[in-house]
Amino acid sequence: MIHSEPDLTARAVNLLNCGVVVLDANHEIVLWNGWMVPRSGRAASRVRNQSLFDVFPVLRGSRVEAAVLGALADNVTTAIPQTEEHSPFPLRQAGSFDGPPIDQAVTVTPFSEGDERFCLIEIRDVSGTVDRERRLLDHAESLRARSYVDGLTGISNRRYFDVALDRELRRAQRAGGELSLLLIDIDSFKAYNDHFGHQQGDACLVTVAQALAGQLKRPADIAARYGGEEFAAILPDTSAEQALTVANAIREHVASLGLEHAPAAAHPVVTLSIGVASFDRERLHEPAALVEAADKALYAAKHAGRNRVVSSAQA
Repeated sequence: MIHSEPDLTARAVNLLNCGVVVLDANHEIVLWNGWMVPRSGRAASRVRNQSLFDVFPVLRGSRVEAAVLGALADNVTTAIPQTEEHSPFPLRQAGSFDGPPIDQAVTVTPFSEGDERFCLIEIRDVSGTVDRERRLLDHAESLRARSYVDGLTGISNRRYFDVALDRELRRAQRAGGELSLLLIDIDSFKAYNDHFGHQQGDACLVTVAQALAGQLKRPADIAARYGGEEFAAILPDTSAEQALTVANAIREHVASLGLEHAPAAAHPVVTLSIGVASFDRERLHEPAALVEAADKALYAAKHAGRNRVVSSAQA
């Protein structure tokens, strides 16, 4: 059997896994392939010889209309990526007339047949690609978030502490603002672990971490696990005097929890020693210097009997 070329062309176009629409110079639909039918809910016979912009009024004033006008008037090919306009055509997944519009990449190409000008519109469903990209972005964001969270306590980890302290110091330097740092240690924690065991020790760390985070009231304040039984708090826009008040509130709150301590500990309940250091444009203006000052203050607090707050000015 001999097939005519128009028949083969029509069959091939209807087998394409993308939408194919051909418009004449009056924007009327000459060709509407099989891919378009279930996604638009319109048969080819219903739309043929109608203006594309009557069939889809939503396209008036859109990027698609501009591309069609450019193709027919100026012989310009235009690609409209999904990143520029997600769903220019009101098309849905085949058979899903109430589902969300599919994400599309559209290309508008001019061509001539004899003296007549036409334009070819190709519509590709890129929803799968968009979904994969969205999942990859969500996964990357999840990994990034997890990389900044301490797995045991649920507060920020040392990595995030380093990033945040550097950021807040630079902000304080630019704005001439205030910034304070607390370094916090659970007193006699080795004795606690030796007496109660590591599982109970982990529970103690979680309790103290959540108590610390709960005492930091402002969104900009950051509670972090610095390492082992040591924690930190970054307090933007906080003077040395204000930081001492916050530190004492944290210390008193943890002591008030009445967590039983080991017999060998310095105090009968779990307590904290806290060192405080504040940004100083002349001296404490680098992360390492601020941490060192807070660490010396923390050492002084522990050396003085624990369960107390000491500032770097006192150490």
